[in-house]
Amino acid sequence: MRTYYVDMNLTLSIDERLIKRARRSAAAMGKSVNQLVREFLESITDEGTAEDFERELRQLSERAGGKRRGWRFNRDDAHART
Repeated sequence: MRTYYVDMNLTLSIDERLIKRARRSAAAMGKSVNQLVREFLESITDEGTAEDFERELRQLSERAGGKRRGWRFNRDDAHART
């Protein structure tokens, strides 16, 4: 089985002054406006990478005191956001 990823173009209506400010802000961060929009959409759709998921599990574990005897992740803990 193969997985294919397709990039999609998206047209937005954005005020010219806003896009100029966004470009300046993005440049200051060393990013493009496209990259900022993509990162924002990823953050609100909860589709992070495996590394993001691993980092979140470690944070949950540390918050719970590391390796506790008998303690297990429950649904609320696994889905809690920081």
